[in-house]
Amino acid sequence: MSLKRIGILFGKEIRYGSRGFIFIWAIIMPIILSLVLSAVFGTLFSEKPKLGIVDEEGSQLVVMVKELGSVDCREYDNLSKIRQAVKDGAVDVGMVIPDGFDNAVMWGEEVEVTAYIWGESLAKNRTIVLVTIANLIRKMTGQEAPVDVETITLGDEETIPWNVRLLPLIVLMAVFLGGVFLPATSLINEKEKKTLNALVITPASIPDVFMAKGLLGLILSLFVGIIVLLVNQAFGAQPLLLVLVLALGAIMAVEIGMICGALIKDVSTLFAIWKSAGILLFGPAIIYMFPQIPQWVGRIFPTYYMLEPIMAISQRASGWTDIATNVFILIGLDIIIFGLVMLTLKRTRQYAV
Repeated sequence: MSLKRIGILFGKEIRYGSRGFIFIWAIIMPIILSLVLSAVFGTLFSEKPKLGIVDEEGSQLVVMVKELGSVDCREYDNLSKIRQAVKDGAVDVGMVIPDGFDNAVMWGEEVEVTAYIWGESLAKNRTIVLVTIANLIRKMTGQEAPVDVETITLGDEETIPWNVRLLPLIVLMAVFLGGVFLPATSLINEKEKKTLNALVITPASIPDVFMAKGLLGLILSLFVGIIVLLVNQAFGAQPLLLVLVLALGAIMAVEIGMICGALIKDVSTLFAIWKSAGILLFGPAIIYMFPQIPQWVGRIFPTYYMLEPIMAISQRASGWTDIATNVFILIGLDIIIFGLVMLTLKRTRQYAV
């Protein structure tokens, strides 16, 4: 392979591939679907998580929370007012900071804090607030402070909102539409027009052609995935980690697309296979939509190991230690599929000859 030849071929893919229907469809469809669902479910312009606090002695923790831009902090005078605010949905979480809290945590003494949770609040908002508080306490003390948070749910508890249930499906569409279809259709068109034979007569090799087409699919897949998460306000507190998982998922999508492009004869067959075998890709999203299905079932699908870390980071504010196992499995799957790509390269070389 030659980086120079890949760059030249990549420039050709951008000039001609970006004009095609598949390129535009892979961008527009997930974004429009995200905007429509966000507007329908009222999350397009949703506010920051709201935290109500009763501070009995002027804790430094309250000052630190107010300095953050990720949480809307509101103070209340007494317990009855904050309980009512939580019941009414004025705040997602209400906390009572007891007298002597700062001194107790600084000396490592065990402290109990009561947190009231609005039953209809989004799980994402609850998690962001509670994780933010835990991180700020750790920052105050420089260590894991022995703070026991007792949570009490007020108001009617709602089932998982449909905008959260549908998010995994939209994310998979964003990553896999462009990642699979762009390199696959481009390779199929090259074979149908017999231009693949002409390319290998030039200094360009089959791996150069595959890499150029895969690179465009990777960039498109990652770009649309990021846009969809931004539209749905699901980027979480660790955007770099989220982008890493998205990139690994995009690599999987592109590898599948290159295999399809090498083995499938025409675009009609590609769409037929997509319709019939799509469950292998979108199975985990269906399971997320219906929580009554045992969640372990999702582990039999390869895309689960991309989707679960993304949902953990964006919805549950999880960190690296929480998702590391799934990410390593995802990397392993990418390596295995890459081996299959190398096998299809040999078949494509024979076809071109």
